[in-house]
Amino acid sequence: MTEQPDLKAHRQGQDLFPTRLERKLRMFQRIDPVVHVGKKQRADGPLTEEQIAEFERNGFLSIPSYFSKEGMDEFIEELREYEQDKDLKLSEGTVLEPGAEEIRSIFGIHRISEHFDRLTRDPRLLEIAQQILGSEVYIHQSRINYKPGFKGKGFNWHSDFETWHSEDGMPRMHCFSCSVVLTENNEFNGPLMLVPGSHRYFVPTVGRTPENNYKESLKSQTLGVPDAASITQLVIEAGGRDGGIVIPKGPPGSITLFECNTLHASTENLSPFPRSNLFFVYNSVENPVVEPYCGNKPRPEFLAERTDFAPLMPV
Repeated sequence: MTEQPDLKAHRQGQDLFPTRLERKLRMFQRIDPVVHVGKKQRADGPLTEEQIAEFERNGFLSIPSYFSKEGMDEFIEELREYEQDKDLKLSEGTVLEPGAEEIRSIFGIHRISEHFDRLTRDPRLLEIAQQILGSEVYIHQSRINYKPGFKGKGFNWHSDFETWHSEDGMPRMHCFSCSVVLTENNEFNGPLMLVPGSHRYFVPTVGRTPENNYKESLKSQTLGVPDAASITQLVIEAGGRDGGIVIPKGPPGSITLFECNTLHASTENLSPFPRSNLFFVYNSVENPVVEPYCGNKPRPEFLAERTDFAPLMPV
């Protein structure tokens, strides 16, 4: 299906995942493990062996109602305050919907809110991160993604690692995202969509990254999007028309863990009901970012932690 590219020419600069190229390069199999602990250590954490195996096989794992709905109430209340905060809307870390005043994303949320910061260190999440990554961890990125009813736009197909590697300088696939559902996710309000097994391949994309690309890509991503043929091939391999795309659904408090290289997207929210998810990106302390591989200056720290790699301590 795919072939490993000749990486020798790239190893001088230690770039094992060439992307944003002038010519198309075929996708190739990942070279990093998905779960970074041995079989004996897998049992040392909240996830069962079956859950670990599912995460390793599919590249994601959904757990409905991991936190209680009541436990999410304080976060929902804070979320509503942010929606009315005019100063927050002017912050560079806040992205508005294209052509609208509604919030699309708030980045660096664990730096803004003590509540959200404490949640990153909740042992119920932190121990999962250590169980999967096999090391201590820090937060590479945190954000809230809003999707207001009728107006919330979608997110194009992409691998987070492709962007984090190219634009932030994340060297290896030793990282994953934890999505915490704040308002119910269902098939009607623009849910997250994932392609099972897509994390096993790295898909290089075409096109040089312009300076400050994030200012446009966070509103509407066109660069760093895999080609249609590669997406189609991965979806067919995952199950074709009957099972090639999975939509995690659940009430507030549900979580979805997805590996940094898992292909995902989301549709517009055409329902009357908003959809808001919180994302914490746990990266291994053994995998701190370096200079961006695209050759540009680093993105702002609200998008990618560059100075504080101290391990998170549980609260």
